[in-house]
Amino acid sequence: MSPRWEANPSMRRDCTAVYTLHAQLGFTSRCRRHIFTDEMLTRCEEIMRKVCEDFGTDLVEFNGKRDHVHLLVHYPPKVPVSKLVGSLKGVAAHRLRQEFTGQVNPAIMHGHFRSPSYLAASCGGAPLGIIKEYTENQKRPL
Repeated sequence: MSPRWEANPSMRRDCTAVYTLHAQLGFTSRCRRHIFTDEMLTRCEEIMRKVCEDFGTDLVEFNGKRDHVHLLVHYPPKVPVSKLVGSLKGVAAHRLRQEFTGQVNPAIMHGHFRSPSYLAASCGGAPLGIIKEYTENQKRPL
């Protein structure tokens, strides 16, 4: 490794890229119904950790409330966030419906466990203002 590179545990490397990509993800229950219990959230975290592992991503942080969950994931550039989200939501909803059948009323949920929408926000690194200023101040070759 080049001496100009300082060790940074948040930087990942593969054969073509050096990256540190983090995204905050948020998923709500269908119609924001209060369905999650502590036991369900614990199981949801286990399921989502496994899905992240299958995608080669890291689930850095997980938490939730009665009607939604939040995740912080560290992912490689080859993983489309939309595909990761689709798998996280789909696999978790399927398994939670199977394992907690008596706790989730299908009539209230209209056959669905999660809302079709989600939050995906990039995070980490320099604030946008600093990046914009840096880019604007680049000198073009003459």
